[in-house]
Amino acid sequence: MSYFDAASAVPLHPVARQALQASLDEGWADPARLHREGRRARLLLDAARETAAEAVGCRPDELVFTSSGTRAVHCGIAGALAGRRRVGDHLIVSAVEHSSVLHSADAHEAAGGTVTRVPVGRAGAVATEAFAGALGPGTALACLQSANHEVGTEQPVEEVAAACRAAGVPLLVDAAQSLGWGRVEGDWSLLTASAHKWGGPPGVGLLVVRKGTRFAPQGAVDERESGRAAGFENIPGIVAAAASLRAVRAEAGERAVRLRALTERIRAAVPELVPDVEVVGDPVRRLPGIVTFSCLYVDGETLLHELDRAGFSVSSGSSCTSSTLTPSHVLRAMGVLSEGNVRVSLPSDVRDEDVERFLEILPAAVSAVREKLGAPAPGAAAPATSGGRVVDALGMLCPVPVIELAKVIGDVPVGGLVRVLADDEAARLDIPAWCEMRGQEYVGEEPAARGTAFVVKRLS
Repeated sequence: MSYFDAASAVPLHPVARQALQASLDEGWADPARLHREGRRARLLLDAARETAAEAVGCRPDELVFTSSGTRAVHCGIAGALAGRRRVGDHLIVSAVEHSSVLHSADAHEAAGGTVTRVPVGRAGAVATEAFAGALGPGTALACLQSANHEVGTEQPVEEVAAACRAAGVPLLVDAAQSLGWGRVEGDWSLLTASAHKWGGPPGVGLLVVRKGTRFAPQGAVDERESGRAAGFENIPGIVAAAASLRAVRAEAGERAVRLRALTERIRAAVPELVPDVEVVGDPVRRLPGIVTFSCLYVDGETLLHELDRAGFSVSSGSSCTSSTLTPSHVLRAMGVLSEGNVRVSLPSDVRDEDVERFLEILPAAVSAVREKLGAPAPGAAAPATSGGRVVDALGMLCPVPVIELAKVIGDVPVGGLVRVLADDEAARLDIPAWCEMRGQEYVGEEPAARGTAFVVKRLS
């Protein structure tokens, strides 16, 4: 079995495993106590904090450990907003932030605050000018991830941080995906991360609040972790997290070169091997180990099962694999195809032959899914006839509305219209994306008695 879902979580790094075992024997006592066992635990905790702070590029007293990366985000956003409540209640986030950031933004909005969600381009990055343009006198906090967890696109954090600093607004950076590769450059004010992303144990996050940043911890607090993360410290997990962060950073340069070469291989090969595929994400400014692509006329859940049976564990942002049956908010914000989406995120120990085997089995897996769904053959088109067409795809889920559209587009003359009636939320994203991929014109939406009519003009 080949595990190609490293962006979600990776196995414990060998260094983390060793550190965890050792600290289970030495770091079990309360580090707030003055007896011998407590002092030994405190030494381990302090050493781990110094190690993590060095990796981040901050002072040890600016960094606290939390119970998860999500908890770090929630604490960081709530504390920063509360600390600057006299300035205003305006929060800025990018449209492709991790769900933990967006959930915090939703909660802030529900409580009466205002939120600006900065859009991204088709490659998944914000424009610095757009982000800076959202800053105002009442802006209390801005949030921007260092790199996207679904498509790997790196954000212009350094440039955005400079704009925020000039406006007197603190910037919180979610560095969960990138911290294992290197420091986050720029004059940011807060930073969060999660150990299971770089080979540390799950259940350990970190929150950095730089000196001079107004911060008021929210909720019940105690004397631990500077009052910013209540509860008994998970010292064995913290020690393992810090040790593994230092280890992966020492290996980062060599890993980056190797994984980038492998993902370049996938990015180049997939469109050649599989027809009607869109590779998404920035081709240059991206993390080394992530490559994402979407396949027309494919049910994402079925494709993931096909790949799993073939021995490959991958993930997807397709609505077909979502419990909400809506496309990934990242793919939606980018305006790219969501159906048949596959994210390949390679672990550090991946073998070249595993990547080649993946490329060998992928075409057959996609073809099998398309055949099951009755998708049109690549390049097939029916003879043109006069008049427009209405496709009734009501009650049909991704990717069936697009498949039905593809079947009839050749039935109308060049310049003719096809109206697709659909009530699947994914159609709003996938039909325009299909038009761009197939060289047709997406006219827009029209109201319908049920669902929505998506209007497409045949250009060729």
